Amino acid sequence: MAKYLISFPSAAMVVPDDEWEAVVRESHAVIDEAKAAGVYVFGGGIDEDVPPALVSADGTVTEGGYSWAPSLDGGFTVLELSSRAEAVGWAARIAKACRCQQELRVFLFDSQS
Repeated sequence: MAKYLISFPSAAMVVPDDEWEAVVRESHAVIDEAKAAGVYVFGGGIDEDVPPALVSADGTVTEGGYSWAPSLDGGFTVLELSSRAEAVGWAARIAKACRCQQELRVFLFDSQS
């Protein structure tokens, strides 16, 4: 079993105002199905109202993220699945519910972290 990260940046969700209720309902239904299937690990979204901070080894805090990296925003779900094909299936269900493509990656889970 591997853990898969299924995610999207905020800019990918271009949803007409009158569809937001359906998006929320349908995306929550897919997550409920993942939970019922026993494959859900965790998920959520980046709170874009709270800016990132860089914390150095000495505890120094600098407001803002890495200047050279793209911003990290949007939503994500981690599912534990038996194959990439199964992960593609779940990613497609999430994409349909969210009305946007999903990025699929293998999540390198460290059981000691």
